Amino acid sequence: MDRPSSHPTLRTIAVVGLGTMGTGIAEVLARAGHEVIGIDVSEAAARRATAALAAATARSVARERLGEQERADILARFRTFGDLAAAAEADLVIEVVPETYELKQRVFRELDAIVRPDTILATGTNALSVTRLAAESQHPERVLGLHFFNPAPAMKLVEVVSSVLTAPPAVEAVTALARALGKEPVAVGDRPGFVADGLLFGYLNQAAAMYESKYASREDIDAAMRLGCGLPMGPLALLDLIGVDTARTVLEAMYASSGDRLHAPAPILGHLTEAGLTGQKAGRGFYTYEAAGSTTVVRDAQTPPDGGRAGAGRPVSTVGVAGSGTMASGIAQVFAQSGFTVVLAARSAEKAEAAKAAIGKSLGRAVAKGRLTEEAAAQTLARITPAGSLDAFAEVDLAVEAVAEDLAVKQELFAALDKVCKPGAVLATTTSSLPVIAVARVTSRPQDVIGMHFFNPAPAMKLVEVVRTVLTADDVHATVREICVKVRKHPVDCGDRAGFIVNALLFPYLNNAVKMVEEHYASLDDIDAAMKLGGGYPMGPFELLDVVGLDVSLAIEKVLHKEFRDPGLAPSPLLEHLVAAGCLGRKTGRGFREYARR
Repeated sequence: MDRPSSHPTLRTIAVVGLGTMGTGIAEVLARAGHEVIGIDVSEAAARRATAALAAATARSVARERLGEQERADILARFRTFGDLAAAAEADLVIEVVPETYELKQRVFRELDAIVRPDTILATGTNALSVTRLAAESQHPERVLGLHFFNPAPAMKLVEVVSSVLTAPPAVEAVTALARALGKEPVAVGDRPGFVADGLLFGYLNQAAAMYESKYASREDIDAAMRLGCGLPMGPLALLDLIGVDTARTVLEAMYASSGDRLHAPAPILGHLTEAGLTGQKAGRGFYTYEAAGSTTVVRDAQTPPDGGRAGAGRPVSTVGVAGSGTMASGIAQVFAQSGFTVVLAARSAEKAEAAKAAIGKSLGRAVAKGRLTEEAAAQTLARITPAGSLDAFAEVDLAVEAVAEDLAVKQELFAALDKVCKPGAVLATTTSSLPVIAVARVTSRPQDVIGMHFFNPAPAMKLVEVVRTVLTADDVHATVREICVKVRKHPVDCGDRAGFIVNALLFPYLNNAVKMVEEHYASLDDIDAAMKLGGGYPMGPFELLDVVGLDVSLAIEKVLHKEFRDPGLAPSPLLEHLVAAGCLGRKTGRGFREYARR
């Protein structure tokens, strides 16, 4: 239930700009008991904001989260005006007008002549310099950034941005306000993008460049990041939601500040903006929508045909899985649960038996949680035959290697598979970062070799990156796509280059988070909180790095840097130092954070 704010000094708050963000902020403030003055030069925007608040509070009444009188009180606290003069009695003014210096500076200059000397002026910018905006004010000490995230009523994060000119009492007042609103304030310094957008927009830019290069389809890029990283939206769909033009503006500001090529806006962002294809608000961006402002995606010329790709694959009934670790056991379980006969080969019979026993325990947990019957678990386990050598792969239709991420080890294994496996067998590697062609070339049949990158834990994660080389046969590609569907996984196609889709987008983002800490811009806790609360990420970057393993992360970043030769991809020295010190994350008890030993 909504209740009045506990912060007494900021009772009356003006919101300048009643677009989507301004309307959302006004709703949050009115629900918390503040008198809210909504200001917009557009009468239509003011009417839409009033209607949006009425609709949102009506939904709350219908869900019994508000009473009718409480709703009436909230609506009465929100008044709209067409002139900045209405802000004269405000204790705090939050501007959320479009992202241009000229417009925002004009608003601040005009407010100086209208509001009281002690009124705090906040900009909602997510890209422009708060210091530069403050410098235009007669009282720069009262100007700061107050960056809400969209949709403001739902998103918990608020970045409180101080310039070198901002007075501490102003920061304290808005920080207390944010907490009273039920938000999580994070204190950050003044640089384009701040924490959350500073990390998010670099990632979105790389996704746009990946699509522009025709490396992968928009659907596959978005599915890969949703299913591989647990993100609420794919990057291209998110760019359409944010606005392609807005994203370009943010990136231009970030690039002007950092000079990092990863922040230089991908040309496609400019092309779409110039064409007016700015995303959902225009009805078309990376995707096409039912109408301007609609969230419903409709088919267009780029939509993949129904029924997937043409071409039939090879018949597969028996699968060989090479390896005895967590990944190999998980993949073997996935195939066996889907009805395939599985040969699980390790370096010794004992290791193979231990891997099968691990699968038995995994199936037992699924039975205990009610996800599987005892009979189905027993049948799954019965389909798996452990073996102490690759000789057992003589009759398999598909061989999947899941051994150490070491090129020499994988090449040795593929040379052995080439001798053992029957003609026509498909040979797949689960590498997450090594070139598939490098293992294909050690065989006499590179046309039969393909990448099949499962994600950990394989039984739970839905994504498989299907990586074809320049030599992979069409029917081999079709075979693996068909099998992914049979084992209830979502295949995405990508070419044979470092990182494929997920790691190529994920690890530069993680590396940039480490650089933020290295530069003392923000703390581990604030960065993790910002990405979880502001970006909807299931884990913050430092939580994720410690889970993945700092050594594994460093190895992937080195591969990406070697392949693309971009200075922005060079691994952070802090990450290298932690790995050198043996601080590898949860598995060693210490990484970016310390963990209790089990």
